Amino acid sequence: MAEDSDLEKTESATPRRIQKAREEGQVARSRELSTFALLSAGFFGVWMLSGTIGEHLETMLRGAFTFNHAVVFDTNRMLSGAGVAAREGLYAVLPVLAMTGVAALLAPMALGGWLFSTNVLEMKFNRLNPMEGLGRIFSWNGPIQLGMSLAKTLLVGLIGGMAVWHRRDEILGLVMQPSQRAFADAFHLVAVCCGTTVAGMFLIAALDVPYQLWSFYRKLRMTKEEVKRESRENDGDPQVKGRIRQQQRAMARRRMMSQVPKADVVVTNPTHFAVALQYTDGEMRAPKVIAKGVNLVAARIREIAAENNVPLLEAPPLARALYHNVDLNREIPGPLYNAVAQVLAWVYQLKRFREHGGDVPMEPTDLEVPPELDKGAVQDDEADEEADDALGKNRPAASAAGGQNARQAGGRADPAANAAADPAGPATSGDANRRDTPRRDNEGVSE
Repeated sequence: MAEDSDLEKTESATPRRIQKAREEGQVARSRELSTFALLSAGFFGVWMLSGTIGEHLETMLRGAFTFNHAVVFDTNRMLSGAGVAAREGLYAVLPVLAMTGVAALLAPMALGGWLFSTNVLEMKFNRLNPMEGLGRIFSWNGPIQLGMSLAKTLLVGLIGGMAVWHRRDEILGLVMQPSQRAFADAFHLVAVCCGTTVAGMFLIAALDVPYQLWSFYRKLRMTKEEVKRESRENDGDPQVKGRIRQQQRAMARRRMMSQVPKADVVVTNPTHFAVALQYTDGEMRAPKVIAKGVNLVAARIREIAAENNVPLLEAPPLARALYHNVDLNREIPGPLYNAVAQVLAWVYQLKRFREHGGDVPMEPTDLEVPPELDKGAVQDDEADEEADDALGKNRPAASAAGGQNARQAGGRADPAANAAADPAGPATSGDANRRDTPRRDNEGVSE
């Protein structure tokens, strides 16, 4: 069963899984790396402080082996000599002990870092389960650890044996040398043997560190279901998040639609795009876009504009340029000033016509729109439910042409009657009606 579980764990551990394991006291560790760090610190400490260590050891040994009959039976003098020997021995090894202690503290930083966790001290009865213990003993990790231990023993023994064998003549000749020379040569031989042993431990650590990292991350692998569950815990259920985003977009759309009645004009494509512009002289530096949309949303904007007697102007290049290049509640860019100024001038003329009568103002044509701003049509990738919310649960018939047709009809009627005309009044032009009504095959809006 354990093997089947391991086979199912095909996904790499997530950062949260690694952090959770660390909180539980599980990190990648290499005992061989720590051993190498301790041996290296001890070896280089002895090597650099060999002169000082030799002096202290010589003083210790001279005091320990120099005595006479009177000293032997004098307890105070013997205790004093023992104290001197202990002091000199401590002076000899204390620097090396300090260096190895620092190495022991710094070695974990190289792999896994320092870790203080009380979770490992908690009582867990599953650790007393003999079956799990046998499983750990006979797992694939056991033979590998045994092989590493045997390889370490053989390698260190082989290196040490070769170092002693190559210097066997020097070792045998130590008894024939004066004490000071013999002591120095012996110290040198010990240093050489220790150095070769450290080199061997480096090779072992270089092999053990990658293995421990691989083993640690392999043990933390997760199943696909665990990854999905963690993603839901971290980021929330994707379906719930999708509904929240949908509601947020719907609220934003409703706020945008509530601004359409305040617009001075709605520029259309005529069916694919609709952009509502507002400009208040003395309060705004330039006209700004207060609503925009494509396809179904554009149909809703045109409908609201018609219901509130907001002028509609067909200017496809300008509508596309405004939609693509201006965000909501942002002022129009400089290259579109001339075109929008002509549109607003027509709007003001239309307002005067409605109030005072006269000749019907001509809609502006040949509006100057830089080609680089007109990016053409786009595919409406908005979800159907968003369009339903923008247009209402029951998609009403588009009456975008009503406002414009009533405006055009007003040119042939009494100005006072035109001002009071129903914005959704009957159309006078079949072409205009077909032009402003959203396409049923593309939008799904029923007439």
